Order: sequence, then structure tokens, then C-alpha cells
Amino acid sequence: MTGIILTWLITAVSFLIISRLPFLGIDIDGFGKAAISAAVFGILNAILLPILTFFTLPFIILTLGLFFFVLNAIIFGLAAVIVPGFSLRYGFWSALLGSITLAIINSILLRIVAPLA
Repeated sequence: MTGIILTWLITAVSFLIISRLPFLGIDIDGFGKAAISAAVFGILNAILLPILTFFTLPFIILTLGLFFFVLNAIIFGLAAVIVPGFSLRYGFWSALLGSITLAIINSILLRIVAPLA
């Protein structure tokens, strides 16, 4: 249970970090909205990613897995639509760059924090 909460908090901090990067076009109002965004993103990832993966498997195979970036951008964009106070300035491109940046920052922060927990 603590692992889920720790991952959620790190994802919320990652959302705050990517919202401060000016070239991505991602706007999040504060830590509360970042925490809600992290929860919604995690739930959407858990529910929609397996379904979308099943239906887009030929594209995933054809692109050697690169289509997963598009699937993550779709889920990232859906989270932005659902959560008020979380917006994408440049639409799909903000979602694509944001999801890639979120994955990178999340992995760095989890690598730093995991040995401490």
C-alpha cells in the first residue's frame, strides 16, 4: 500500500515539474491539481491501456512498439480533459511530449526515492 502512495506522490511531483517546463505547454494550477491528475492518469492507465493495446496491437507491432507513445499521449490528454486545472496548450503535441517527459522524470525520481523507502 505504501508503494502505491509513494508512486502516486512521485507522479504528482513529476506533474508539477513538467508543468514548470515552458516548452511543453502543460498548465497545472497547483499541487492539489497535480495530485488529482496523477490519480486520474494512473486509473486511466490501469483501465484503458490494456484495452487500447489490444485494439491497436497491429500498429504496435508494425511500429516496433513506438505506437505506445501515442497511446500514452491519448491517456495523458484524457486526463487533461477530465481534471479541471490541468490543460494542454498545444493539444496532442503537448500530450505527447508531456507523457514522454513524465515517464523520464518519474523513472528518475523513483530511482532516487525507492532505496530510501
